[in-house]
Amino acid sequence: MREHKLSFFDERTAPIDAIIIHSSAFAADKAIKTYEQAEVSAHYIIDLNGQIIRLVDEDKRAWHAGKSFWQGRTGLNNNSVGIEVCNLSLGQKAYDKRQIFALLRLCKHLMKKYHINKENVLGHSDIAPSRKADPGACFPWQYLAQHGIGVWYDLRDCQQVKETDEKKLLSAIGYDITDLTAAKWAFCRHYMPQIVPVDEDVRHLIEHPYPADFSFNSDDYLQILQAVAYKMKKI
Repeated sequence: MREHKLSFFDERTAPIDAIIIHSSAFAADKAIKTYEQAEVSAHYIIDLNGQIIRLVDEDKRAWHAGKSFWQGRTGLNNNSVGIEVCNLSLGQKAYDKRQIFALLRLCKHLMKKYHINKENVLGHSDIAPSRKADPGACFPWQYLAQHGIGVWYDLRDCQQVKETDEKKLLSAIGYDITDLTAAKWAFCRHYMPQIVPVDEDVRHLIEHPYPADFSFNSDDYLQILQAVAYKMKKI
C-alpha cells in the first residue's frame, strides 16, 4: 500500500460504523491534486490498476461525504471511512477487476476491524442523492454483496412486506426523500442499474446527477423496493 497523506481532516465525533464508496473521474495522481486544490479528502483511493493509496488515517475524520443523510443521521463524515475508486467515466463504464479485488480486501479488513455491518456499506449517491451519482450504475454492488460487502435483494422477499408506499419504503431503507426523484434514481443506480441511462458527458453528470423526471417501465420496481427494505431489516 502506498501513502500520500492529505492534511484535510479533523477529529472524529462518532465511532466508525460505515464505509462510503465514491468514484473519481481521474487516475489517482490527478485525483489527489484535485482534492488538494478543493481541500477535500478520503481515507483511501484505489487507482486504475488496483493500487490502494492511503490519504488520511482512519482515526481521523476525512472530508469526503459532504452534506449527507442515511437512516436519520446526517454528516456521515463523522462515522465513516471514505474510499475513492478511480473510474474515468464516473462509474458509467465497468471498473477494472483489479480495483474490485483490492476494494474487496480493503472493505473486508475495515468491516472486521470496526465491526461494520454489511448494511452500512454504501455509495456516495445513496447518502447524497440530489448531489452525487457515484460510484455509478456500473459499480458491481451485486458482486460485492455476494462476497459479504453490502447487501443485495432476493426478489422473493417482497412477499414478506405489506408496505406499498414508495416514500415509506425508500425512507425505511435509509434514503433522504426530501427530493423524491433523486432518491429514486439513487436507489435504481444501486439496485436496478440496468434501467439507468448512460450520460457520455461526465461533466454533465457531475452537474446534474439525475434526470428531472423518473419515467421508466419496470414492473419490478416496487417489488425490489420491498425486497431491499426486507433485506436491510427495516420492514
